[in-house]
Formats: sequence, structure tokens, C-alpha cells
Amino acid sequence: MAPVIDNLSKGKSSQQAFDEMKQRIHHRLISKLDLNRVGEMEGERLRREIRTVVEHLCDSENTLLNRSERDRLVDEVLDETFGLGPLELLLKDSTISDILINGPKNIYVERKGKMEKTAVEFRDNAHLLQIIDRIVSKVGRRVDETCPMVDARLEDGSRVNAIIPPLALDGAAMSIRRFGSNPLKLEDLLNYKAFTPEMVMLLEGAMKARLNIIISGGTGSGKTTLLNTLSSFIGNHDRIVTIEDAAELQLQQDHVVRLETRPPNIEGKGQVTATDLVKNCLRMRPERIIIGECRGAEALDMLQAMNTGHEGSMTTLHANTPRDALGRLETMIMMAGFEMPIKAMRTQIASAINLVVQANRLQGGPRKVTHITEICGMENDVIVMQDIYKYVQDGIDENGRARGRFICTGVRPRCLDRLESAGVKLPASIFSERVMLVD
Repeated sequence: MAPVIDNLSKGKSSQQAFDEMKQRIHHRLISKLDLNRVGEMEGERLRREIRTVVEHLCDSENTLLNRSERDRLVDEVLDETFGLGPLELLLKDSTISDILINGPKNIYVERKGKMEKTAVEFRDNAHLLQIIDRIVSKVGRRVDETCPMVDARLEDGSRVNAIIPPLALDGAAMSIRRFGSNPLKLEDLLNYKAFTPEMVMLLEGAMKARLNIIISGGTGSGKTTLLNTLSSFIGNHDRIVTIEDAAELQLQQDHVVRLETRPPNIEGKGQVTATDLVKNCLRMRPERIIIGECRGAEALDMLQAMNTGHEGSMTTLHANTPRDALGRLETMIMMAGFEMPIKAMRTQIASAINLVVQANRLQGGPRKVTHITEICGMENDVIVMQDIYKYVQDGIDENGRARGRFICTGVRPRCLDRLESAGVKLPASIFSERVMLVD
């Protein structure tokens, strides 16, 4: 009757037969492509013409496929040829925030804060490695046995990390942190109750008054989304230089210079670190410096830049509380290799940083700004901090999601004088002690 039925009679499942047919058509398509002509064609036009070729190849297979199966076959062959293979189906789903690949047969996604396993699979580990190589080569990086770990990004800005054998024992592993072509905006975060309008008023004023801000939080807590949101308050007249390991910030201003670190080549040479880029950007006349994430010795150069005329700068770092964030900063300064007295180090931190914004991912998936904390200076050897706003978790609801309330502590920020001198006037009522929002 048809090859699909023949394969079934040989003990093969319909899915195996479908996959084999897809491979055959894919190989035949590659052999027919004129690569010179392909390079000259626009993306959408190229996809339309290749679709026609694939449909003719499907006809030549002499298989009894219904219309939906045929459309699926054509789409998968196109994805295999020009896209990211099985991942394309997941990347088209806007409800997915994370894609986690544990070898070729185990693919998990996170939707609305909950993890679930998908039916999507790669043929084998070689197929998965091919897709990983396709992703990293587009951003000028490589992954192989000599360099088995890599950070990269997709065209929409989503962050990619991959690790392959021999370091990954059960096949290549890859995680994709999605940002999407339409990143969350201020209105979205307010609708999700990530923070309150009063908190936004303070943060907007802080950005306009050129206060230095650290965004602290754990993995997946929304630090980069928050950094993108706060950067929207920067005016078009400022020259901004961004420094990242894998470019994912999506600033909307006109005058932005984007810099990205570079890993060493196959000979172990040519590495460009975040520290190198911070030092170089100081010669580029930046008015604001934004570091995607401080992880090491670049923290010292960042603090020095904040203390020497580059006010209004921002960075993110991993920490669970605002106090822990300052401890992490001290550790990263020590990584620079300088023996600096603790008091001198803390004095530098206290004079450079104005606000610490703490973001946390709570039980069940909601992401909240749990603290906006002001750094007030030094008392003896201790950095003095005060919470202006905070989120208090009261428990969990029937769906297993954290519930709580946003509280204004009643503390009048010391930086208000600086905001007012910059022309930012905030109503005194937004700092009165009260419960602002219950969720």
C-alpha cells in the first residue's frame, strides 16, 4: 500500500517511519539546493520556494499521508533545514519561559512557573549536537571536546547555555532562558503584581536622578527583565555602554553601544573578559554603564566607574537578600587580586551604590521585587542599609502559589534631596507606613 505500512509490517512504529521519511526528504533536499542561489534570496521568499520543493519530494515518496501529516512533515523538514529542528515547535509557544534539555530524549519546559515534560525529542545525541552547533556558530562561538561549555543567544535575545560530553554524561544538555521578541514591559509587571505603582515612582525617579542601582536576585528571578524595564526610564540624550557575556539586554534608547565578552580560541588565546571591556568602555565617554551581570573581578572596576562620574549605572548579581548582595560584591572585589582593607572596600561600596533592588522567584512561580533598599553610608565598619519597600509572604494559596503583601516601611529615603535637586518631586504620601497591596 505505502512505505509507511511496509515499515509497520517490519515492526517499526508509525513515528519511526515518519522520522525516517523526514530524514530521507531532508537529505534529498540538501543535495538539490543551489547554495549560491540560496544565499541571494530573502528569508521568507526562500522558505516559500523551498516549501514547494519539499512538497514535490513528498509526492515522490508515494506515501499515503493525510493533509495534516503532510503539512507537519513539510514544516519539520523546513525547521530541520533552516531552523532549530524539534526546538522550533517549543520556541513558537509564547507561554514557555524556559526550555531544559537533558539529553536527546528528555526535554522539559516551564509554563507559568511549573515544570512539565514534553513529547518533543531529538533523533539522537548527534542530532542534538548539530542543533547546538547551529545556535552557537551564529554568534561566533564554538562548542567541542576542547571547549565543551558555551554561552550563546538566540535571535530574539533568549539566553542559551550548553554543555556536551565528556562533561555531560548522559548526552548534551542545554538550557534556554526565553525573553521573546516582545519582552515584558512596565505595564505587564504591574499587572503581574511584581511591584506596586509607588515602587515604580521611586525607581523611575532614581533613574532620572542618576542613582547607581544594583539588581540582586537568584537564578530565574527576573533580574534581566527588571534591568530592561528600569533602563526604559533613561532618556535618549545619554550615551549608554552595555557589557554582557551573552548579549540579551534590549534597550530602546538611540545612543547605545553594546559590548560582548569573547571566550578563548582553540589555542587558549584571544579571551576578552568583562574586566577588559569595563576598562575599555571608560575610554569611550560613556555617561551610563550597564553590566548585564557582575560575576567576578569586573565588580571593582564597575564600582570605581560609579565613583568617578559615571552615575546612573546599573548591574545585576546573584544574591538572596540585599545584605547578601553587598557580601557578594566584597567577594568579587577580592577576586580582582588586590589586598584591600575591609573598611576601605566597604567605604567604596557605600559611596558607589545608592539602591539595591531585590528580585525573588517565590513558590509556585510568581516573581516579586521583595526589597527596595537604600544604602545610607557607614557606621564603623558596617554598611548601613534601610528598607524603603518590601514584600512579606504570608503563605501559599490553593494553587500552591505564594501570597503576601507589599509594605511601605515609612522610612523617608535619604536620596530624596538628590531626586529633588534633579527635578524629580515625589509625593510624601508614597512613603507613609502602610500595606500597599495584597495579592
